[in-house]
Amino acid sequence: MDINLFDYYLPEELIAQKPSDKRDYSRLLLIDKDNKTYKDAIFHDIVDYFQAGDVLVRNNTKVIPARLLGVKEVTHAQCELLLLKQLDGDVWECLTRPAKSLKVGARVDFGDGKLIGEVVEEKEEGLRNIKFIYKGIFMEVLDELGKMPLPPYIAQQLCTNDRYQTVYAKYEGSAAAPTAGFHFTEEIFKKLRDKGVAIVDVTLHIGLGTFRPVKVTDTKDHVMHSEVYEVSEEAADILNKAKAENRRIIAVGTTSTRTLEANITKYGKFYPTKESTNIFIEPGYEYKAIDCLITNFHLPKSTLIMLVSAFMGREFTLEVYKHAVEERYRFFSFGDAMFIYAKK
Repeated sequence: MDINLFDYYLPEELIAQKPSDKRDYSRLLLIDKDNKTYKDAIFHDIVDYFQAGDVLVRNNTKVIPARLLGVKEVTHAQCELLLLKQLDGDVWECLTRPAKSLKVGARVDFGDGKLIGEVVEEKEEGLRNIKFIYKGIFMEVLDELGKMPLPPYIAQQLCTNDRYQTVYAKYEGSAAAPTAGFHFTEEIFKKLRDKGVAIVDVTLHIGLGTFRPVKVTDTKDHVMHSEVYEVSEEAADILNKAKAENRRIIAVGTTSTRTLEANITKYGKFYPTKESTNIFIEPGYEYKAIDCLITNFHLPKSTLIMLVSAFMGREFTLEVYKHAVEERYRFFSFGDAMFIYAKK
């Protein structure tokens, strides 16, 4: 498909630069997927749209301070890295800038010798495999020297890093946050559990696959970068039981969606595993895992708006986005949310 089919007009001032004062006080667009209707609400109203037996699936990945600024040894030229994926021990796949100057053997100092990165393999599109040299525990060194990898459309760093994490973030490894989860609070989870909703965690460590822009004109030429996901035996059992009993599975965000769809597409059911996926969901894809989706408003012509378009139809998606623009919703990572639901 032509990526221009997923374009829409977005005034720059609607791109949220900071999170809402309270997580669950962001706005919420409630979308009836079957009847093609929608209405405006506040996020904490979402509890009223759940029913006993629903299964809510969330991605419990935790963002690491994956952005590193340093200088090359010898030349002292400035360099920037974004850690994407741990490959083997102290070797990480990184997105680099400027990539042209980072050849195999180049070394970059990120903090007066506390952390050195050495290029061990050159890859395409600015990617490099880099081995890190340090003393102590890597994550502690990274906490000291790294910065939170906020998207480029957010102009300023946050006062506290916890607002670029979900309240249920657990396993470190992501270069970006599963932002649909930002709106949830422990109070909302308690209300859902009290209502008879099961809450299941999966893990997908977000890397380049989720946020890399589409650089081709035809979606068939776009290749997703692989990301590591994990489904536990307990999670698989709960999800398979829900499917067998025709209960709703509700995904929090596109990363939970991709995890579940990749898993069930490969195995025919939910199956406990830890592996990589590069699943690319666009219109024409037949959803097999999820019944409902909670998500933010995504960038024009991105793989994420394509995923949403595959779920509720491209034309209806663009109609919904037009409404959100007219009603001055806040867009992207720190923006507002939509709940796309269907009844069973």
